[in-house]
Amino acid sequence: MTPRAVVFDNDGLLLDTEPCWTRAQSEVFARRGRVFDLEAKRALVGTAPQTAAMVLERLIEAPGSGDALSAEMYDLALSAIADGAAPRPGAVKLVTELRSRMPIAVASNAPRRHLLAGLRRAGLEDAFTQTVTVEDVERPKPAADLYTRACELLDVRPSDAVAFEDSPPGVAAARAAGLFVIGIPSVAGVALEADLVASSLADRAVRDVVGLP
Repeated sequence: MTPRAVVFDNDGLLLDTEPCWTRAQSEVFARRGRVFDLEAKRALVGTAPQTAAMVLERLIEAPGSGDALSAEMYDLALSAIADGAAPRPGAVKLVTELRSRMPIAVASNAPRRHLLAGLRRAGLEDAFTQTVTVEDVERPKPAADLYTRACELLDVRPSDAVAFEDSPPGVAAARAAGLFVIGIPSVAGVALEADLVASSLADRAVRDVVGLP
């Protein structure tokens, strides 16, 4: 069945922002004499600011400092994204083709300023019918709120929509909302329990699911 709408994640999915986040995260750790490793990266991928705060507080062993650590990380990441985020393989082509066929949205666990900085950098700022960020819902991913809200704004049932995600919290959110989920991993060693897992947005299987020739 060809979907009636598509909802994209942003960080690590549409845009190759994970290197930007990694630089920001490494800097936060380094300022406190800590080494940022792959285990820490996996713990932070796809998290919202409030979730990242708890993870950072635990990893850096800094009780009560989570909010400040998260804010610092997000400020550093914003600069890196605005200066250097690039589209992931197949992203611009897929978005361009889909937008002429059906409504499309972005549902991001990041604040709006981070989302727009990346989309602006990639020339995709005006490509989407709707944009939904963590600031627009009560609960971030892995809760279903972002995807539920995106489908409401697109005026489609979740069962008639496809979600693209690169992280476990994102996949869990989209599945909880009832969308068909395509996973495109962005961090090595992170397993995605999606309905379909593909290597990139340019994968033939991806095009088949969304009804593109």
